[in-house]
Amino acid sequence: MATPILQIQGVAKHFGGFTALSDIHLEVAEGERLGLIGPNGSGKTTLINCISGALANDEGQILFQGRSLNGMQAHQRTRLGIARSFQIPKPFASMTVLQNVAIPLEYAGRHDAKRSIAEEARELLVAMRLGDLVDANAGALNQIELRKLELARAMAASPRLLISDEAMAGLSGNEVDEILDILFQVNERGVAVIMIEHIMRAVMRFSERIVVLDAGAKIAEGPPEAIVNNPDVERAYLGE
Repeated sequence: MATPILQIQGVAKHFGGFTALSDIHLEVAEGERLGLIGPNGSGKTTLINCISGALANDEGQILFQGRSLNGMQAHQRTRLGIARSFQIPKPFASMTVLQNVAIPLEYAGRHDAKRSIAEEARELLVAMRLGDLVDANAGALNQIELRKLELARAMAASPRLLISDEAMAGLSGNEVDEILDILFQVNERGVAVIMIEHIMRAVMRFSERIVVLDAGAKIAEGPPEAIVNNPDVERAYLGE
């Protein structure tokens, strides 16, 4: 495995007497495409919330580029190079698509002083295949356009690690393929991507390696072809 950009060492998270994560160990390499899967309630969202800073882990530590994230706020982690998209996009509905990307460029991105924020925002929107909607009102976008805008806002932070949280949920087959193509292009820029997704054909096509959670514990890890034939994974999804 290449040099890890992210290291998760013995991470646990408790909510009262409920253990949401237990002794999670995981590494993500520079530029890697990692799939994170598991049944509903397996701990996927809790784990990415601990990585991004929405939650604080109770045990263990999370390292990004060798630096401990423990005690660091979400905006500080974003400025280090961790960005995430959200399963339910919530753009500034009264603003244009361009303005929605300009805001994170201004406050979270590594803005190039030689270029205008509007210029950078347009370039990013073209890469996300929203170039013809820069002046559209964000509140008028359809589902796939909202997902693209969500990815554009995450990429405005110039991340080294992107966490894509169910960016394809509810989309048609062709729309899933379009989002996949965008994520491949993001990865080709050198950005490591953690994909959390229930659409298994998308996970299998995209991921170089897959980690499986169940009931807050890691139960399997390996290449896609090994995961689909893993009996522990079958039991987690289908039962005994």
